[in-house]
Amino acid sequence: MMDWCEILATPLPTAEVVAFVQDAGAGGIAVFLGTTRAENSAAGQGLLALDYEVYRDMAGPQLVDLARRARERWPILKLVLLHRTGRVDVGEPSVVIAVSTPHRAAAFEACHWLIDTLKAEASIWKKETWSEGPGTWVDPQSKP
Repeated sequence: MMDWCEILATPLPTAEVVAFVQDAGAGGIAVFLGTTRAENSAAGQGLLALDYEVYRDMAGPQLVDLARRARERWPILKLVLLHRTGRVDVGEPSVVIAVSTPHRAAAFEACHWLIDTLKAEASIWKKETWSEGPGTWVDPQSKP
């Protein structure tokens, strides 16, 4: 079993993630990067960044548990779940998920399930930082 699950305060090492999940038995590798997108609020303010806060004592084990549960559902060869903390500027990734499986469909399904479940369950909170005025905390149960 090859999993890399971590909370990082530094930019996510995306090239290293792709290299990590490569496997001779993999027919499919799916990679998801969740990035801070440029958008405007209802009041017309531009989004500058997202600020992430994490309860590490819970979030770290939650990532490991997500990996375990994904392995129970799909034939995963290698898996990566990395999430940023602190400020993540527009265009930068805040989360990277990568999965290698013998066939592509399983890799896509596992990657999709992992991001949806991580957003719903992990002890990670997101605050939107706007060009003017106070930031706003995002409800983790809200859909994009």
